[in-house]
Amino acid sequence: MKPLNGKVALVAGATRGAGRGIAIELGAAGATVYVTGRTTRTQRSEYNRPETIEETAELVSNAGGQGIAVQVNHLDPDQVQALIVRIENEQGRLDFLVNVVWGAEYLAQWNVPVWEHSLERGLRLLRLAIDTHIITSHFALPLLIRNKNGLVVEITDGTAEYNDKNYRLSLFYDLAKTSVIRMAQSLAHELSPHKCTAVAVTPGWMRSEIMLDHYGVKEENWRDATVKEPHFVISESPRFVGRAVAALAGDPEAARWNGHSVSSGKLAQVYGFYDLDGSQPDCWRYLVEVQDAGKPANASGYR
Repeated sequence: MKPLNGKVALVAGATRGAGRGIAIELGAAGATVYVTGRTTRTQRSEYNRPETIEETAELVSNAGGQGIAVQVNHLDPDQVQALIVRIENEQGRLDFLVNVVWGAEYLAQWNVPVWEHSLERGLRLLRLAIDTHIITSHFALPLLIRNKNGLVVEITDGTAEYNDKNYRLSLFYDLAKTSVIRMAQSLAHELSPHKCTAVAVTPGWMRSEIMLDHYGVKEENWRDATVKEPHFVISESPRFVGRAVAALAGDPEAARWNGHSVSSGKLAQVYGFYDLDGSQPDCWRYLVEVQDAGKPANASGYR
């Protein structure tokens, strides 16, 4: 019996990257997973990328779960509300909500001060990163709290500890990623009376489809990218954070993490899961102790 058999998850923003990795691993654990996004086989978002929600749903089903693709723009309250009504009608429950909508890789201008950064792009980034999560939680949580032990996972970039001490390359990006961590803390407070849990989870340096394309490699030969960027040696696959979320979802004592900010690497040490290559990359410790410290790239002791 798989640990998440009979459970229902919504991964909001599952077209690619972390969302896809999380959806697959929830499926591998036996869950029914609704995967949402804007890009389908007949329509692309402004990303203009080939990955689709239908592909993600098929990967979920192939992993052992049931994947259900639904095209949703999470900035549109009517579309989100219709999604939750559909989940309620079809399943009668919602056990896990993973807010991973991002969609702003091409909007941030790195190391550009706010007075020079495009205001239009910056505000759009904030809407995609923050408003989508709030809108989705607004409509999804009344269904989730009907049962005890519901779990909300807010996916961000960086732990609270790291982000508190480091400027994240752009005021808009910094604000977006820090806000999502705070959102998990707020949701933890609001969900506690209902015996439900909210956690902020960050992957490390993740080998998303976009990141692999940036370095001109594929998952199978990702280490070739270390010639161009040696610190890429600490990178992890999207399935690693997927296994982190699946571990949380299957933990009957997940409430111990309520309101916390944790990384995939930290959760791997607690739950004993591994990345696809059998390693346990601890990216955020590596960033502080090796990369930010100006030391040569060397992942020994960090994966």
